[in-house]
Amino acid sequence: MAERERRARIDQPRERSRRRLSVPAPLTEEAFGDFSEKFARFMGTAAFLIGMTLFVVVWLLWNTLAPADLRFDPYAFIFLTLMLSLQASYAAPLILLAQNRQADRDRVALEQDRSRDERNLADTEYLTREVAALRLAMRDAATRDFVRSELRDLLEEMTERGLAVTRAAPASDGGEAAADAEPT
Repeated sequence: MAERERRARIDQPRERSRRRLSVPAPLTEEAFGDFSEKFARFMGTAAFLIGMTLFVVVWLLWNTLAPADLRFDPYAFIFLTLMLSLQASYAAPLILLAQNRQADRDRVALEQDRSRDERNLADTEYLTREVAALRLAMRDAATRDFVRSELRDLLEEMTERGLAVTRAAPASDGGEAAADAEPT
């Protein structure tokens, strides 16, 4: 379950592990791609750079300071140049393959982000239209303050006409009760 979940997220690098590079048994395209990514990650570490530097220094020291019969690169370090050229000729395509795979993951992530952004924009536009519709509807709706002011105006008008006004007991909700008017 965890392996499937980890593989499902191709937009994030895998966690580092202490495993060494190993050539996968079934050489499928995906397995070779995984190997190339591991190789490219390893070549970008300080351990690789230090190891390669130590290798070259030991090679140079051995073939410079060792007795002539123990030197294995007698041709002015041509074998060292050959070794480094071979390493570079294999490293470059593997690194390019790893970069292509990362570009594919980035493209997938970009498409997912774009579709999520489009959905968010559509949701925002829908909510904006709904809020605008509610505001329009609220302009037509009578508010409590509006109803109270209308009732007060009616009460004052009835008092001015000389109609008898009796007040009812306040309503249980603490608001003013409507005034009952009776003609005199």
